[in-house]
Amino acid sequence: MKFISWNVNGLRACVQKGFTDFFKEVDADIFCIQETKLQEGQIDLETPGYHQYWNYAVKKGYSGTAVFTKEEPLSVSCGIGMEEHDQEGRVITLEYPEFYFVTVYTPNSQNELARLSYRMQWESDFLAYLKRLEEKKPVIFCGDLNVAHREIDLKNPKTNRKNAGFTDEERQKFTELLEAGFIDTFRYFYPDREGIYSWWSYRFKAREKNAGWRIDYFCVSRCLEDRLEDAKILTDVMGSDHCPVELDLK
Repeated sequence: MKFISWNVNGLRACVQKGFTDFFKEVDADIFCIQETKLQEGQIDLETPGYHQYWNYAVKKGYSGTAVFTKEEPLSVSCGIGMEEHDQEGRVITLEYPEFYFVTVYTPNSQNELARLSYRMQWESDFLAYLKRLEEKKPVIFCGDLNVAHREIDLKNPKTNRKNAGFTDEERQKFTELLEAGFIDTFRYFYPDREGIYSWWSYRFKAREKNAGWRIDYFCVSRCLEDRLEDAKILTDVMGSDHCPVELDLK
């Protein structure tokens, strides 16, 4: 099975930059996107052979997630069941016979860490949500988690130490998530690989210089370890300031 996750940073813009060609070519079993930045009815995206599920933010032109899946799920839910977190269209959960599949767009801590305390609460509540799902069946979750976990996950760790996405607090929350029984699939296969990133600032020719961050992930419940086949970061795919990430399962 092939899964793809991509922060498209505005789906309407990404469609103008080759989204549909990549979608068809990659032929994923499940393809999910974050930061759609649209409301219902603002795009008519044709994905023959796929069921579509959308979660829109209340605020227009902000956040938002979507999932396209070949196999119809047993059930679909949006959000994590907490009103304070479910206004921004950040989570979609699909239930299948063998696992839950979750896509998430984690809140950014923002400039001067204006939203760090909210982010900490989100992290605790989202992990609790994943663990509740896991009581029933294994979980695969993916998306823009807005954190570079280790120093090898970004080009300039020293100068970014207290910036959003690389604070000690955010990194510790990701460590706790792994300690709670989840596998960071890219690091599972490539524990020491450097220079592979999934996001680059639009400023300072960052992508050209590969001055990036790895902040997009596929994580799975530890009990799925023997089904892991590969995890990839598709750095050649353009169309957003993020590139897609991939998980292959036996």
